[in-house]
Amino acid sequence: MKTNLKKLKDQVMVITGASSGIGLVTARMAAKEGARLVLAARSEVALRLLCQEIEQAGGQAIYVVADVSQQTDVRRIAQAAEEAFGGYDTWVNNAGVSIYGKLERVPVADMRKLFETNFWGLVYGSLEAANHLKAKGGAIINVGSILSDVTAILQTIYSASKHAVKGFTDGLRMELEMDGAPVSVTLIQPSSIDTPYTVHAKNYMHREAKHGPPAYAPDTVARAILHAAVTPERAIVVGGGGRAFIGMQRWTPALFDQYMEKAFARQEHSSEPPRPLNHNGLDRPAGSLHERGNYPGYTRETSFYTEAVTTGSPALRTALLAGAGVALAAWLGRPTTRNQLNKQRP
Repeated sequence: MKTNLKKLKDQVMVITGASSGIGLVTARMAAKEGARLVLAARSEVALRLLCQEIEQAGGQAIYVVADVSQQTDVRRIAQAAEEAFGGYDTWVNNAGVSIYGKLERVPVADMRKLFETNFWGLVYGSLEAANHLKAKGGAIINVGSILSDVTAILQTIYSASKHAVKGFTDGLRMELEMDGAPVSVTLIQPSSIDTPYTVHAKNYMHREAKHGPPAYAPDTVARAILHAAVTPERAIVVGGGGRAFIGMQRWTPALFDQYMEKAFARQEHSSEPPRPLNHNGLDRPAGSLHERGNYPGYTRETSFYTEAVTTGSPALRTALLAGAGVALAAWLGRPTTRNQLNKQRP
């Protein structure tokens, strides 16, 4: 069955993890486009301020204080959308938390807690949305990561959760297609994004965490999410740098491992000492409306690659992918590449 998605101005959109970073920017962008919003996060103070901001600008938004790791809380989000707006058209599973550190230092209890939010929270939201949208149509948008395809050293459990998100999202898409349900299921795969992600992460490293370059503005992800809300897409990688990472891991996995071990691990450490371990978003709500994080370098405000693949023709998409492959092959063929990596010690 064909999926006909509404224009944003005619949609009701649910967004989890709406109080900071990607979720916050997406909510503000969607409100400007006229979408009515159901915003969920753990911090009531931040959600109340955001709804007031949207309403003062002429938009419509309600909030639900919810921890998506609890299925009963996710059901309350859906019920609130039904009561306020009669349902919803798009459900964005964006809530997520992270952990930095070597596996031997991270307690298994923290690993499980991360999976409860990143994976099970997304499963609860997706199943709730699929049940509601199967009859009327709409979009389920799951925020994964380029780490759904590759693994970032010192972010192994986060990477594993995003691998699981991809596997679940692909399976859900196939089952809905098999049933002829008019539901679009999209996996959004951001590269490094300048959000409070590193600040909110639980950090077991000896230095403050930071993103490895290149980093992109959260607006680049928000635009991809809103595109997927009106245009059926299987997956959208946000950032050409992330697409290159995926290609490198696929075609030269051993070299990619060396890059992670000898270069990327260094790039994840800032020059600052770590915050106290209990200052993290895994164990408690962040409680602030912050779009940007602590990335010290140049943040790319747009991604030519992502803009092109979401707005260009199929021929342009194919050309971009082919061009990326040629560029990657040329880079990997440089005789100094392996030597350069070997000179960089974490």
